[in-house]
Amino acid sequence: MAARLPLPVRRSVALTEAAHDRLRALNARYGLSNNYLLVVLLEHLDDYADADRLDAAFDAFIATYGAPGKG
Repeated sequence: MAARLPLPVRRSVALTEAAHDRLRALNARYGLSNNYLLVVLLEHLDDYADADRLDAAFDAFIATYGAPGKG
């Protein structure tokens, strides 16, 4: 039997419809819950994301929507 990954940190996450649609598609493909999908995506980001393209995506997002203040 496969080991169960403990997820001790619980957070409420707000998503756009497009982001939620992508999570649902990944769930249909891999059969993982949204929590596990986000763990895989974030913990292994450097394995599959091109750093320059990721920087460009964040820069474009911040240019459009701004970044919230800290604190």
